[in-house]
Amino acid sequence: MKPIFPGMNPYLEDPELWVEVHSWLMVVLARSLNPQLTPKYRAAVEKRVYADAVLVGIPDVSVFTQDRAQANVSTAILTASTPQQVAVPMVEEVRESYLEIREVATGRVVTVVELLSSKNKRSGEGRNQYNAKRNRVLSSATNLIEIDLLRMGEALPVAGAAASDYRILVSRSRMRPIADLYAFNLRDQIPVFPLALEPGDREPLIDLAVLLDQVYEEAALDFAIAYNQPPRLKLKDEDWEWVRSLM
Repeated sequence: MKPIFPGMNPYLEDPELWVEVHSWLMVVLARSLNPQLTPKYRAAVEKRVYADAVLVGIPDVSVFTQDRAQANVSTAILTASTPQQVAVPMVEEVRESYLEIREVATGRVVTVVELLSSKNKRSGEGRNQYNAKRNRVLSSATNLIEIDLLRMGEALPVAGAAASDYRILVSRSRMRPIADLYAFNLRDQIPVFPLALEPGDREPLIDLAVLLDQVYEEAALDFAIAYNQPPRLKLKDEDWEWVRSLM
């Protein structure tokens, strides 16, 4: 049975599950926006594709840590003639969805909506690719909406932000370098925020909590989560006790 979370469901942050949630949420968001945007604009789902070298079968270092004492014992019993079993990097093709809000008459991209992945928040090709894209958008006349619903990894740089579990950045091109940051924590409700458009446009409000519930139902995620176990992405002790109280 799914606990009733007031805001973000921490079980959705599992790196393996988040790939699916990410894809679903982008489609559901586009579907919810288009009736409000047309005929002037339309929301198009785009994909960023890149190659990334990963250690297949090795757990995400941001989720699990190896027991150091066990590692020392394992090393001690090796001899020069004993081979170690190791993993070599394998190249995988990564696809990350994002939205472009385009002006129908001209095809011009007015706003980019990004939902961060785990690869965007740790060092490597995923973060490099995303940072390059982010810098291009921030240097252009295009608005940027950046949604970070992952506690793992390193937050994307902004100046003056207080520490928080999750963040939503609304950066209007005409207001830069000033932007609106919606910062919230696990126990907070997910803020409702506007989709930045051109001056004078009516800006639709985005309610991620409603959309995540829709994704949860349509993707049958209840069958992919073991709520009798702690979330794979470790919680603070007090937050885990709070999650248990919701069950």
